[in-house]
Amino acid sequence: MKERINKQIRAQELRVIDAEGESRGILPLAEALALAEKEGVDLIEIAPQAQPPIAKLMEWGKYQYEQKKKLQKAKAGAKTSETKNIQIKIGTGDHDLELKAKTASNWLKEGHRVKVELFLRGRSKSMGEDFLKERLDRVLHFVTEHYKIAEPHKKSPKGLTIVIERDKSGKSAPDHGNHKDQQIIHKAPEANQER
Repeated sequence: MKERINKQIRAQELRVIDAEGESRGILPLAEALALAEKEGVDLIEIAPQAQPPIAKLMEWGKYQYEQKKKLQKAKAGAKTSETKNIQIKIGTGDHDLELKAKTASNWLKEGHRVKVELFLRGRSKSMGEDFLKERLDRVLHFVTEHYKIAEPHKKSPKGLTIVIERDKSGKSAPDHGNHKDQQIIHKAPEANQER
């Protein structure tokens, strides 16, 4: 909506407010324009659908700047997060799992949820659920961002899925003790160097 300012305003009568939001009453257009001129500001119609329309006494540039700031704040607050998908198979090797986990880590860092899907074909569909969960969890051990489980393991039309999301508390998912063990393994060489 493009605001009308000063002589662009068509309404014959306006409810006028100043820059601080204080009411100046309902004034005829000519009187409102004279008041704006006297105060060295613009008359900006901010609510044309109101009865009578509402106009603000304010510098046009300052008003535009404030509106832009409000819009940016609203956009920042409405940052959308998507659920991104990663698909693995029972035989996916560690190197490929690391690459997929790196992608998942980046998505988590951006604030997205990540759905990890273990794709099952043929005989693999009849394998034990514990084994399949272990296969699915292998990729999680390579995820570098702190995460929590948003949706636990569940069967899907293609196989088995789990959904993770960023954990803002900074703790790793409790179900994956191996992930913590890996961190200890990475620290072990530093401890040896100190001796």
